[in-house]
This record gives sequence, C-alpha cells and structure tokens, in this order.
Amino acid sequence: MMKNSGTIMSWVRAAVAVSVLLTSALSASAQTDRREVRKGNRLYRGDDYRAAEVSYRAGLLKDSLSLAANCNLGNSLFMQSRDDVSSAEKLVTAARDQYGKVESVLEGSEHLADSYYNMGLCDMNLQDWKSGVEHFRKSLLANPADIQAKENYIYCRKKLEDQQNQDQNQDQNQNDENQDNQDNQDNQDQNQDQDQDQNKDNKNQDNQDSDGGNQGQQPQLTPQAAQQMLQAIQAREKDTKDKVDKAKALEAKTREKEKNW
Repeated sequence: MMKNSGTIMSWVRAAVAVSVLLTSALSASAQTDRREVRKGNRLYRGDDYRAAEVSYRAGLLKDSLSLAANCNLGNSLFMQSRDDVSSAEKLVTAARDQYGKVESVLEGSEHLADSYYNMGLCDMNLQDWKSGVEHFRKSLLANPADIQAKENYIYCRKKLEDQQNQDQNQDQNQNDENQDNQDNQDNQDQNQDQDQDQNKDNKNQDNQDSDGGNQGQQPQLTPQAAQQMLQAIQAREKDTKDKVDKAKALEAKTREKEKNW
C-alpha cells in the first residue's frame, strides 16, 4: 500500500507490468508553512497537476530548500506524464532530476527511502534499468521492509540482465556479420585474381598459336595468279628451247663448213 502518514497525500501508479507506488507528496507542514505549497497540495489532490506544478515552483522562489515544494514538484511532473504522452519522457526525466536535488538534504530523513523509490520509479518509466537497480537498492537500504521497492528492484535487475544479454548477442551477431562480409570480400578478391591469371594465360597461348600457325602456312594463290605463273614458266621454257635449237643449228653449220675445207 501507499506510504501514508496523516497529512501526507498519497496516490497509486502502475508502471511496466509491476504494481508500483510513487511516494506521497510531502505536507507543507513538514517545512515552513507556505501558502503556495498549500495551494499546490489542494490542486494536486484535485488532479490538476499542471496548476500544482506552477504553485510549487512559486513556493520554491520563496524557499528553494523547501522539501515539500521540491518533492511535490517532482510528483506533479511525474503525474503529468500519464496524460501527456508526447512529453512523457521529458516530464519523467525532469521529475527524477527534481528528486535528486534534495537527495543530500533528505539524508537521515524518514523520507530518504521514498525519494530513492521515486527516482527508481522514474527509471522504470525511462527503461533505465541500471539506474533503477541502484535507486531501489538505496531505497531498500533506507527501508528494508518496503516490499514494493524489493519487487521493483528484482524486476529492474532482471530487465538489466536481459538487456545486457541482448546487447552481447547483438555485438556477437555484428561481429559474425562483419567476419562473413570480410570472408566474402576475400573470396571475391581471390576469384578475381584467378580470373585475371587465367585470362593472361589464355592470351599468351593465343599469341603462341598465332605465331606457329603463320610459320607453317604456305601462301595461298588465286587461280588467276597460278595461271600467270604457269604461263611465265612455259614462256621461259620455250625461250630456253629456242636458244638450244639455235645453238645446235649453228654448231651443225660450222661442222659442215669444216668438212668442205
């Protein structure tokens, strides 16, 4: 149930699948009686948290150390986050910061455990599990009998472990993916080098075949060129035969003259 002591206001807040209670707003009587703080408490009880915030801030202008104004301002900010989804994260963060401002002032106070509880509740809404574990742990150190603080501490610790395991798995998957990409790149580079070497060998072989083929081939003649060569050969043979016949005739004539002498 809620922490309630006489004039302290109380309210219930469920968050993150765990029944959690934000500590009650402090009574103005806990500090110097301030009109603005009392007005803020009335507005707070009427669920007008935005107007209550304005009154608490006005009270802090007169007494910046007012525990009631500081803590109740944090509560009013937190409660506004329920209805203002677009600004919920900003409001909860501001509420947590507000509780932290009076942390040192509350040292030794009966409200110290509640202050840490409030900050832990903000952590849960922000899914800041690491901070939640720490704040609920401090709340339990100040008030070991707080069952709800213990439940929220266990819940935050479990969520933190899940988050850490997930981060580790993501890192491992990323490393595996990077390694696969590197292996694929290495294989592509190797295949490319092999293709280049093969193309080079094929080109050299083609050049060798071309040179050898040119050396073994005989020039090809067209039928017309072959006919011309044949005619030239026949003409040379006829010319040679005429010269031979002429020489024989001259020799025979010379012998005949010698006989007549």
